[in-house]
Order: sequence, then structure tokens, then C-alpha cells
Amino acid sequence: MAKPLGTTTHEHAGSVDLGMPIPHGLDGIPRLAGDAKLTKKDYTSDQEVRWCPGCGDYIILSTVQSFLPELGLRKENIVFVSGIGCSSRFPYYLDTYGMHSIHGRAPAIATGLATSRPDLSVWVVTGDGDALSIGGNHLIHALRRNVNMTILLFNNRIYGLTKGQYSPTSEPGKITKSTPAGSVDTPFNPVSLALGAEATFVARSLDNDRAHLSHILRAAAAHRGTALVEIYQNCPIFNDGAFDAIKDRDQQQARLVQLADGMPVSVGSEDARQVLVRTDEGKLVFVPEAEATPERTVVHNASDPDPSQQFALSRIDDASMTHVPMGIFRQVERPTYDDLVRGQIDAAVTTAGGPAGDAELAALIAGRDTWTVA
Repeated sequence: MAKPLGTTTHEHAGSVDLGMPIPHGLDGIPRLAGDAKLTKKDYTSDQEVRWCPGCGDYIILSTVQSFLPELGLRKENIVFVSGIGCSSRFPYYLDTYGMHSIHGRAPAIATGLATSRPDLSVWVVTGDGDALSIGGNHLIHALRRNVNMTILLFNNRIYGLTKGQYSPTSEPGKITKSTPAGSVDTPFNPVSLALGAEATFVARSLDNDRAHLSHILRAAAAHRGTALVEIYQNCPIFNDGAFDAIKDRDQQQARLVQLADGMPVSVGSEDARQVLVRTDEGKLVFVPEAEATPERTVVHNASDPDPSQQFALSRIDDASMTHVPMGIFRQVERPTYDDLVRGQIDAAVTTAGGPAGDAELAALIAGRDTWTVA
């Protein structure tokens, strides 16, 4: 018989703090006892990892396994939920609780977990097809509700598991098995979509930049609410080289716009730096640093409750990948769906008078009439 979620089997488990401040997003989740520590090996399952050779998922998996010990949580209080797709194999390869669920519905299942079990750190692993096609509505509603979970969206701009059809993020004109004459669809920009859905934490990283991805994961895990992290991930079989322009070390500096909160948005080397400015028409354009005036220079503000500028930053990216913003676009505080629901339940129980109120609720649910129509 499987043990219930959260039941410990480790002798060192307990709720004693490690002496480190608990990230806000992990409030209420049991911590490892005393000076106990876990390692990457503790988070590596006994399952054979089976992705195509060279797949970016290998690097992401290794980065996540190396990062998880930093949380200082018991493995029994971490759960990964996935949908369908190559990325959705993730729960098999992590020695935590997990669920390989149904296509596009991982955010819905994760919402139930986060709401009913505040002692869990809930993660969703999904792909561009799983999250943005059949799962589109589930994704945007999880974001607007601000459920306390972290969503890792692997974007390889292709359907890999089903052998190379175009996806909701494939560029216009993309020739695939399902678009032999080229795609005529306008692709989603996942960051723009998340910001439009009022997500409270939105970030982007690259599969092969482990240091940057680890930094983003730390911030996402510490955030209380829905954190969406888009990860550009290479599919070597069906869409190889989709992100070569921003992975090439000779081009990275001129293309990658590293967002830093409170700092001017800039790109390029010190001797060829360009700064983002706002024109008279309100557009954002890069100009040589010497031509940028302080009053027009765009300073990144991830904590601005108005997402307008954060959204505008997400739009400087296009199919040419001339300038691609990386980092945390938005990081704001707002009450979470699960905290609010639990608060309503607590208030209802208190108002009803405890156990007697529970009995009344049970009678209402079991009764034939749940409302009266005049």
C-alpha cells in the first residue's frame, strides 16, 4: 500500500528549521531536521532516463536535481505534476512524489494539490504543446488565480513526442510534417501570454545556462503564488538548432538582454553597448549607449504592479532573435488562490461552530435538496 503524501520514511525528517530563513513561497512546508542535508543523488530516481541523445531535457533535469537540495525540504513534501510530452517524463526521474497526468491538465491537478495540501511544494512540468494548445485554458487560469505552484514550461517550438508537428510556438513558415507548405499560424509568446494573464512571477532562461537557470529556480521557488518559468530547450531530432543564435558564444552578448531589476535595460559588450529607450511614439528601441538620455532610458522594474512595461519588454523578442530578454520579467505580491480558499473554509467552520457545523455541512451535501427555488 502506498504511503500518503507527506508521510516520512527518513530517520532525519522532521519540522526543525535548518537555521536559514524560509522563503516566502515555502511557508508552512516541513523542513529537514537539524543539520540534515540532501544531495542531488537523493533526488535522482532509479529509473533509466530516456530522452533522445543531445536533448536539452537532460541538462534541465540535472539542474533541477542539483537545485532541489537548496530548498531544505523533505522529499516527501515535494511533488512534480506533468502532462503529456517529452518533458512530462520528469516525475519518473525525480525521487520525489509525482504524477504523470493527462494532456494539458497538469495545472488543474496541481491546483487541487496546492489548495488541499499547504504542506507541499508543488511543481508543474510541461511543454509548449502540452501547456499552450490543449492545456491553454488550464494554464492561463492557474496564472490569473495565483495558485502557489511553480510551472516549468519547456519550449522547443515543436511537438517532439508525436514526431515533429508544428506547435503553438513554432515560427511562421515553419515546415514540419503537419505543415509541409509552412505554418501560417501566429505563434504564442509564452512570456507575453503569462503577463497578459496577470501572472505574479514570470521568467525566462536557457537549458544550457545552468547558473542562470538555477538563479531563476531559486527566485521562483521563493515566490508565493504562481511562478511561470519558460525554458528555451533544444530538440535535436525535430527542431535542432532552434536557439543556436542565442547559444553561440560569439553572438550571445549582442543578442541576450539580461534583465536586472532596478537597472537600465541594455545589451552588448562594454565597448558596443546599446541601451533600451522609449521613443516619442512610446515604442521601445535599442540605441548606442552614448545616444541614450536618462529621461528616455528604460529601467527594469519587475515589482511594478502595472505589467505594461514588463509586457513591452517581452515584445522586443521576435523570430530573428536579434534581442531576446532573459531573466525575471515580473515578480509581484498578490494573495494566492489556495490561501484564500483555505481562509474561507476556516471562516465557515468557525462561524458554524466547529464539529456541529461539520455535521450540518455533511447533512447538506447528503440531502436531496441543496437549494430552494421560490
